[in-house]
Amino acid sequence: MSDPRESGVVVLDAKGLRALAHPVRVQLVDLLRRHGPSTATRLAERLGVNSGTASYHLRRLGAAGLVEEDTERGNARERWWRSVHQVTRLNDEGLSDREPEAVHTYMQSIAALYNLRTQQALNELQTMPHAWRRVFDLSSFALRLTTEEGRRLRAELGEVIARYRRDDEPAPPDAERVVLITELLPEPAGGPPGSGGPGEDE
Repeated sequence: MSDPRESGVVVLDAKGLRALAHPVRVQLVDLLRRHGPSTATRLAERLGVNSGTASYHLRRLGAAGLVEEDTERGNARERWWRSVHQVTRLNDEGLSDREPEAVHTYMQSIAALYNLRTQQALNELQTMPHAWRRVFDLSSFALRLTTEEGRRLRAELGEVIARYRRDDEPAPPDAERVVLITELLPEPAGGPPGSGGPGEDE
């Protein structure tokens, strides 16, 4: 696994995958990436777990090189942690064969995190400023694609999203945090009956 501090991207190897194959650890990394450095106590409060549990999982993440101590903020009584990356990628298809259970657990944790984010946004929708309510979107599109078209669609969506990232430049004063979740879910032949849903060409 290359040093993520150089690019802001972690490409998971087996060690990093096993470290993230736990829902609490996925949420800890997510919180540190979105809200910046924090302590185990504060993170535990956000997640509804005890501080000992949060500390244990932070140490495991630290051993895998996914988070690190923020020594500029920490002191003898309180340890601060920060994420060392902004993007996590699982690019090695061979990991699915070598670490099938870890990959499955990791993906389940990511799916649960995305569902949690969606529910939180829905709960806040009525109190959200009107202009941002018009930005909020839940859409589903049923497409028929070849594997090559699917890969090309994924790459093109990534290029569009990259144009809106401002990690290396100051955001406009009226900018707010937006979470964009993309899911490309293959439904190959032999899937559940009727999985295509209304609107799909037969």
